[in-house]
Amino acid sequence: MIIPIRCFTCGRVVGSAYEAFQTKIKMGGSPKAALDELGLERYCCRRMILSHSELIDDVMVYD
Repeated sequence: MIIPIRCFTCGRVVGSAYEAFQTKIKMGGSPKAALDELGLERYCCRRMILSHSELIDDVMVYD
């Protein structure tokens, strides 16, 4: 679906980092380095970015 705005565990804002993360990955960077550059150090926040799957296009068919 749509990436959550805040981390479910600690409440830190992570939604704004998702697009930058995707850009860094598409340019050939490693996920670890991209998350470090974005300042996501807690494993709960990293989980929010790494485990997100973009399903909005699949769901919009049923609108």
